[in-house]
Amino acid sequence: MKLIKTLLLTTLFSPLAAQQPADSLKYKVEAGAAVSNGDDAPVWLTANRYGLAGNEPDFAFVRAGVEWNRVLPKHWRIDAGLDLAGGKNLPSRFWIQQAYADVSWKLLTLSVGSKERTGFPLEKNTKLTSGWMVEGTNMRPVPQVRVEVKDYLNMPGTKGWMAFKGHVSYGYFTDSGWQKNFVAPGQIYTTDVLYHSKSLMIRLGNREKLPVEFEFGLLVAAQFGGQRMKKNADGSVSLEKDMSQGFKDFLKAFIPKQGSTLQNVAGNHCGSWNFGLNYYAGDWKFRAYLEHYFEDHSQMFWQYGRWKDGHIGLEVNFPRNQWIRAVVWEGLNTTDQTGPILYDGVAGSFSDLQMSGCDSYYNNGEYLGWQNYGNSLGHPFLLGPAYNTDGKNQIKGTRVKAQHLGLTGNPCKEWSWRMLLSYVRNWGTYQTPFDEVKKQFSSLAEVTYQPERLRGWSITASVAVDRGSNPGNSTGGMLTISKCGGFGL
Repeated sequence: MKLIKTLLLTTLFSPLAAQQPADSLKYKVEAGAAVSNGDDAPVWLTANRYGLAGNEPDFAFVRAGVEWNRVLPKHWRIDAGLDLAGGKNLPSRFWIQQAYADVSWKLLTLSVGSKERTGFPLEKNTKLTSGWMVEGTNMRPVPQVRVEVKDYLNMPGTKGWMAFKGHVSYGYFTDSGWQKNFVAPGQIYTTDVLYHSKSLMIRLGNREKLPVEFEFGLLVAAQFGGQRMKKNADGSVSLEKDMSQGFKDFLKAFIPKQGSTLQNVAGNHCGSWNFGLNYYAGDWKFRAYLEHYFEDHSQMFWQYGRWKDGHIGLEVNFPRNQWIRAVVWEGLNTTDQTGPILYDGVAGSFSDLQMSGCDSYYNNGEYLGWQNYGNSLGHPFLLGPAYNTDGKNQIKGTRVKAQHLGLTGNPCKEWSWRMLLSYVRNWGTYQTPFDEVKKQFSSLAEVTYQPERLRGWSITASVAVDRGSNPGNSTGGMLTISKCGGFGL
C-alpha cells in the first residue's frame, strides 16, 4: 500500500522529466539481407535484433511501419504504431512486429499491444551490450497489457535524492504455430501460454549536487497457463496436459505460492536482481552494472551464500572523442546454478526434505524453453531452440562463461561504426553436459552511412565471423537499407 500511495502522489505532483515532442506522424521502411557460409548465420547477425533476423545461413526481411504521436492538454499523450514485416528463411513469412497504443499521463503509461522495448528495467547500451538475462532485445515482442513508469520519477519529499520506475504486465505468447512446426514427432510443445512480468527499480542520488547515482531493484517474469501438446508420428497432435486454471492463473503468476517444500510454484518463473552505479565527470559518464539471474528461492535470496551467476558490465562514454564514443566490457557466468546438488537435511519426515541446486536456466519441466520463436527470451549466449537439429524445444547449453567487448564511434555526421567481440565457453547442462567444453569466438564489424543529401536514408553494412563449436564456424555479411521520415500534425 505504501508503494501504491507513493506512486499516486508522485504522478500527481511531479513535473514531466522532459519536454514532450510535437504531434507527429512518422514512417519507416527497411530491408535487410544476410549471406553466410556456415550451417548457421554468425551470432551477431542474429542476436539482439528483436527477432527480425534468423539463424539460417541466408535470410532476408522487409518491414514497413508508421508511428503516430499526439500531445493532449493537461499532460496527456497518445502514441500508436503499426509495424509489419515479412521475410525468407525466418521463423515466419509474414508477421506483425509491432502494433501498439500507449496512453500516458505525465510519466505513467498504459501500453497495449506488441512493441519493441529495450532491456527494461536495467539500462545497458543497446548497441554494445551482449544482452539481458531475463528479457531484452533478443526476442520478438510479446503482445501485452502493460502499466509502467519507464523513466525514473522523483519521489515527493526526497528533494531529488530518490526516484523509482517500474511496471506490471500480462501478455500472450503467439509462437505456438512455430513450435508445432519446429518440434520433431514425439516431442512436446506448448500453446496458449500466457506471460507476466513486473519490476521495481530505485535510484539514489542527486546528480546536480553529487555526481554519483546508485540503482537497485528487482525484475520477475513468468510463463503460465496454456497447454502441453504432443506431436505424433503421423503429424497429428494430442493434448498431454492442460495447465490453465482460469483467473487463478493470473493471481498465482503475480504472487507465486508453494503448497509444500516439494511442490513447484505454478508456472515457469525467473527474474533478476539489478544494480547500477553511475559516475559523472563533466560530460563523461562511467557506469558499472550487475544483473543477477535466478529461477528459484535458492538463487533469489542468499540461501546458500552463492551469488556466483550473473552478468556484470562496465561502460565508459567519451564525449570529446568522435572516433570512439563508448566502450563496453561485460562478463557472463551461469555455470554455478546453485551447484550440482544441495540439501538442507531430513528432520523427522520426508516432508522436511529440502533439495536445491542442479538448476537448468531457461528450461522448465512444464513450459520447456524460456524462448519465443526459437530465440532465447534472455541472453543470446544461451542459444535458443532454433539452433537444435533434433527438434527439441529446450535450451541445451545453459552453463556458460563469456567475455564481451563492444565499441562504437561517430567520426563525422554521416558515418558511424560499431564492433563486437565475444568469447564464450559452454558446458551444456548438469543433466546433459557436453562431451567437452564448447568454445566460440564471435565478432561483428559494422558501418552505417546516413547521407545528408538524402535525408532519412540509412545504409548499414555488417561483416561477422564465428569460429568454434557452438554454434560453429561461419563467416557472413549483411546489408540493411532503411528510409524514415514524417510529418508534423
